[in-house]
Amino acid sequence: MGKSAKLYDHRQYRQVIARAVLAVGICLGGIEVAFAFGGEFPLKVPVPANNPMTPAKIALGKQLFFDPRLSLTGDVSCETCHNVMGNGSDGLPLAFGVLGRVDTPRHAPSVFNAAFNTVQFWDGRANSLEAQAKGPILNHVEMGMPNAADLVKRLQEIPGYRDEFTKVFGDKNPITFEHVAQAIATYERTLVTPGSPYDRYVKGDKAALSSSAIAGMKTIRSFGCESCHAGPMFDNPGTPMGTGWFQKFPVQPHNPVCAKYVQKYHLMDDPGRFDVTHKAADMHVFKVPSWRNVALEAPYFHNGSVGTLQTAVRVMAACQLGLTVTNKQVSDIVSFLDSLTGKFPKETMPTLPETPNTSIMMNVSRLEKVAVEKTKK
Repeated sequence: MGKSAKLYDHRQYRQVIARAVLAVGICLGGIEVAFAFGGEFPLKVPVPANNPMTPAKIALGKQLFFDPRLSLTGDVSCETCHNVMGNGSDGLPLAFGVLGRVDTPRHAPSVFNAAFNTVQFWDGRANSLEAQAKGPILNHVEMGMPNAADLVKRLQEIPGYRDEFTKVFGDKNPITFEHVAQAIATYERTLVTPGSPYDRYVKGDKAALSSSAIAGMKTIRSFGCESCHAGPMFDNPGTPMGTGWFQKFPVQPHNPVCAKYVQKYHLMDDPGRFDVTHKAADMHVFKVPSWRNVALEAPYFHNGSVGTLQTAVRVMAACQLGLTVTNKQVSDIVSFLDSLTGKFPKETMPTLPETPNTSIMMNVSRLEKVAVEKTKK
């Protein structure tokens, strides 16, 4: 493969490797895989030049992340679906948004380590954390604000936010939708989880992994899983920020074992990235998720349909590689995936700025009407 690999488009190259793995069956033997398997947790998060991190911006972003007033009804915040007091998700197959609406037909992924995602959302439609932060706020079933102008107006009515946005962004038009997204993204870049047993292992502490975890790592490599789950975050081989790393799921829906899983877990109900590109090749294609902290992120897959990691491993083996794995292989693989659980930062809930002597939530019914009309267009 070597230097000729550079001639391939990232996605085409990954598909070539994946097909090769499937053709071989269960093993790459002694062939050197083009993608690096794992690696130590990155020392720094990628930070865009136009949104530098500062302590004041982090603090403001944390307040906004926890503030339910960013939603139409004032009772749903970013933290509602991405609980940073826990695993960064909500533990539900599908989340609930404003007015009890069932959220998007996809499971809420963890916000921890999202700073390393080269694209955001299961379908990769956002090319940055900033772009991702804007989406749920204006989504009518998530946080439900009908437009950015109404959000800005609401925040401008909160004296504390007027002061804090001015300190962070200057006194010329400080409260904007763009600045809201920049602050939230800045806070999210602090939500990283280094220091897993696997990280200690790759640093030289060979006692950090159990014999079962080491066996699981070897099994994963023999299966060729790194053709998709590559690099230190186990989600891409080093694609640049803004460039997605995608895979079709399921790859082998007509495999008899996979077909049963497809029916039981509704794995093909979601068109995936097709909704973004409208290209036939992107039907049932999704962003490759990270394995970091995967042991804590049940339920699994884009629709949150699988409740245990053991079952998720069996589904992946059957539907991506055409394999039926043994109980020992599953146990070992799960042991390795358990070793990717890092150390979570200690989070405390922020104090949110108040609106003395008044409420800013009196116009909810009007905004709901505007939001409903917007969805009809």
